[in-house]
Amino acid sequence: MLTAFARAFKTPDLRKKLLFTLGIIVVYRMGTHIPIPGVDYKNVQECVDQASGNQGLFGLVNMFSGGALLQITVFALGIMPYITASIILQLLTVVIPRLEALKKEGQAGTAKITQYTRYLTIALAILQGTGLVATARSGALFSGCTVAGQIVPDQAIFTTIVMVVTMTAGTAVVMWLGELITDRGIGNGMSILMFISIAATFPSALWAIKKQGDLAGGWIEFGTVILVGLVMVGLVVFVEQAQRRIPVQYAKRMIGRRSYGGTSTYIPLKVNQAGVIPVIFASSLLYIPALIVQFSNSTAGWATWITKNLADTAATPHVLLYFFLIVFFAFFYVAISFNPEEVADNMKKYGGFIPGIRAGRPTAEYLSYVLNRITWPGSLYLGLIALVPTLALAGFGANQNFPFGGTSILIIVGVGLETVKQIESQLQQRNYEGFLR
Repeated sequence: MLTAFARAFKTPDLRKKLLFTLGIIVVYRMGTHIPIPGVDYKNVQECVDQASGNQGLFGLVNMFSGGALLQITVFALGIMPYITASIILQLLTVVIPRLEALKKEGQAGTAKITQYTRYLTIALAILQGTGLVATARSGALFSGCTVAGQIVPDQAIFTTIVMVVTMTAGTAVVMWLGELITDRGIGNGMSILMFISIAATFPSALWAIKKQGDLAGGWIEFGTVILVGLVMVGLVVFVEQAQRRIPVQYAKRMIGRRSYGGTSTYIPLKVNQAGVIPVIFASSLLYIPALIVQFSNSTAGWATWITKNLADTAATPHVLLYFFLIVFFAFFYVAISFNPEEVADNMKKYGGFIPGIRAGRPTAEYLSYVLNRITWPGSLYLGLIALVPTLALAGFGANQNFPFGGTSILIIVGVGLETVKQIESQLQQRNYEGFLR
């Protein structure tokens, strides 16, 4: 593998793409450490140190931003506005006929949907930036920090506008950097930046677990986290590569003196067809009640119940609800992202059929039947990946936002496999042995 990696750098075109990608990553990481104007950086650092290992509601978003959210830097919002906009547009494509027609227009329609995604990203960045500034000004960003209310000393309207505009511009720059990687680098740019953001939080999170540990100076907890992480990574790699291949046969057709068709292929249906989207949906939905309680500052019975049962990630109601939400969203997302009727119609149009299954409606029913059967293990797998690490380390008293959580593992392994496959394919085009061999 190392020899093949060296060959990848010896290939001029591939080396240029790899170095360009690394350069964009360096620029992105620099932006995550540049504070925005209007923030007392000394107080921010003090609150970050006090909140180390207890990031509360903002732990997931802070992970996606590479730790920039709690630092309130230029790239504080990170890639989250773009992810949210992409998911919203993907869901609206099923509901709005205009977007569905654009999707079927090919490259021109895709470019138009991408443009809509950019506009929605900027709008969401303004909304999320305003919420972040309001949270920082009120002191709710770092609950329990003694100087949380002094993070933004100047609370004038002009200062607030400058802070929101700076973070929105940072989100636009992040989106541009991701598109540059996609066009001129290796892999999907947005996925690469998300990969880097999550990986950047690993060293500090692992060391925080070591410092919080009580057994053998924290080394037992540290080793347990590494062991659990390696096991989960292996499981994720195994399941992410698993797929059900449905054979498809194309009939021979004579056009003039030439014959077309007569080939055999297959439809690959992944066991985890929904990817990491159900986990993100479920996490976001469970954050809403706790966020309402935090901003309301209520001591009523309902607020106490939510804090005890939903805000606590180790509570039994939270664990059960989280698991069932992941299963539900897995089926929901697969239902809107894969259309058996459309696939069956396309197969019928080009003379394709599944051996033993009639073309048309029987094919669509068969595809729907197979998809439902493989979605069950896929959804249960997502729920276990999201919950097992947290439950496994609860007995050690380790941080609930520890780095090898389900969402982070799924994203890192998925992006890593996809990027390696792209390098492999480009090496094979140049008659090399490949990256994985």
